[in-house]
Amino acid sequence: MSAVAYELLSTTAVISTVFQFLSGAMICRKYIQKKSTGDSSGVPFICGFLSCSFWLRYGVLTEEQSIVLVNIIGSTLFLIYTLIYYVFTVNKRAFVRQFAFVLAVLIAVVVYTNRLADQRDEMIRITGIFCCIVTVCFFAAPLATLLHVIRAKNSESLPLPLIATSFLVSLQWLIYGILISDSFIQIPNFLGCLLSMLQLSLFVVYPPRSYSGQGYKLVEQAVPF
Repeated sequence: MSAVAYELLSTTAVISTVFQFLSGAMICRKYIQKKSTGDSSGVPFICGFLSCSFWLRYGVLTEEQSIVLVNIIGSTLFLIYTLIYYVFTVNKRAFVRQFAFVLAVLIAVVVYTNRLADQRDEMIRITGIFCCIVTVCFFAAPLATLLHVIRAKNSESLPLPLIATSFLVSLQWLIYGILISDSFIQIPNFLGCLLSMLQLSLFVVYPPRSYSGQGYKLVEQAVPF
C-alpha cells in the first residue's frame, strides 16, 4: 500500500471512530433535557474511558500517532460523558465506586508496566494484552441482546446504524493493524468485525417488524476502540 493510501486509511479510521464516540453525546443530551439518567447505566461511559485510556497508553508506547490521537479524543469525550452522568444520576455513591475501581485498575497497570521501563517489548506486550481484554469484553456485551433477538425472532431492538458503523470502524482498524503488523490491534478488531457481521445477519434472518424499537430511539452502547 502506498504512503498516500496508508495516510488516507489512518485518517478516515480516526474520523469514523471519533464520530462513533460522539454517539454518547446524544445520550447525554437526553440526560440533560430530562435532568435525569433514568434507569440507564453509566458503566458504558466508565468502560469507554478505561478502554480509550489503555489504548492511549499503548499508542504512546508504540509511537503510533493515529492510535494516540483517536484515544486522546475518546478518553476526553468519555470522561465528559462520565461527569454528565454523575451530575444527573441519583445513585452517585455507587457510580463513584464503579469509577474508582476502573481508575484503580488503570493506575495499577500503568504503575506495573512503568517498572518494566528497561524491558520495552514486555511493557508493550502487557499493555497490549490489557487493551485486548477490555476491548473483547466490550464486544461480548451485546451477546445478551443477540440471544433476545433470536428468541423473539425480531431484530427491532438492534441499532442498525451503530452496528453498521461499528463494522466499518473495526474493519478499518483491522486493516491498519495488518499493515503495521500489530496483532494487538488485529485481534480485537477482527472479533469486532465478526460480531458486527453476526448482528447484521440477524436483520436478514429476523427482519424487524418496525424501525421504531428501542435500538432506534436511544443507543446506549459504548465504543470499544
